[in-house]
Amino acid sequence: MTMHNPPHPGEFISEVYLVPNNLSGRELAAQLGVAASTLNRVLKGNSGISPEMALRLSKAVGRSAESWLAMQYNHDLWQARQRVDLRGVGRMRLNAA
Repeated sequence: MTMHNPPHPGEFISEVYLVPNNLSGRELAAQLGVAASTLNRVLKGNSGISPEMALRLSKAVGRSAESWLAMQYNHDLWQARQRVDLRGVGRMRLNAA
């Protein structure tokens, strides 16, 4: 089942972890071992969750790395569906291998 406009992981981090726990992005970045500017790009939705960041987030906040990557994938796919025009793409007829 596809989600309608899934949030960017950065938005999720802010709403679920930072705001309720009165934490700053700088504090989380220090815990993750990354530059505050790196995390800030994720929080603002300007950068996605890389596998490396997913591993760091998994250890810091307890969700699996796979869940972080799935969240990023779902967000990216939904965004692509909104902007990619597939009308010029045809279906190929392929023989089974």
